[in-house]
Amino acid sequence: LIGVFVLFGLHFSQKKKPTHSLSRKDSTGKVITVSGGKIAYVDIDTLESNYDYFKTKKAEFEVRQKNIDAELEKLASSLENDYVGLQKQAQAGTLSQSDGEAAQKKLLQRQQELELKRQTLGAKFLKDQEAFNKEIHDNLHNYIEKYNVEMGYDYILSYSKDGSILFANKELDITQEIIEGMNKDKTMNTSKSSNDTKSNN
Repeated sequence: LIGVFVLFGLHFSQKKKPTHSLSRKDSTGKVITVSGGKIAYVDIDTLESNYDYFKTKKAEFEVRQKNIDAELEKLASSLENDYVGLQKQAQAGTLSQSDGEAAQKKLLQRQQELELKRQTLGAKFLKDQEAFNKEIHDNLHNYIEKYNVEMGYDYILSYSKDGSILFANKELDITQEIIEGMNKDKTMNTSKSSNDTKSNN
């Protein structure tokens, strides 16, 4: 009976902290096995779906994108309407040649300004997205460093559905712990560029 209880305890203690034997070759080609290597992983898809700061900022970027699209569409529609009006005046013979040339020149200038605005807003939006992606990457790595001081894993891998890891043992999944910790950590849940994002909405 004592033996059964001992085996029962060993079974659950092993499942709680999975360990693996790691092998490598030294400079002479000799295989060295390192026992007790602890491995875990973070599911990036799940993290992005449940990390509150990521969801908030993603929603802000979506609103900003819609505002940019609406602004550009309004300018393009106004330009098109003025062009159609100019054509009607020319067909009706109510527009002199000099006025028509001046109006055409003005419309062409507005079209160039619209294209420049489209490129400028797009480039700024992309730059801010890249900065945000880097911020999320840094937040994750900084938190994992603090988290692993206590846990002592040898490797913490990233996993995603379409990534290079084709299978991941669920017992090694620490995603929920990371999400809960990152959501509670207020030091990394405030955007460094929130003012810039608001000013570009």
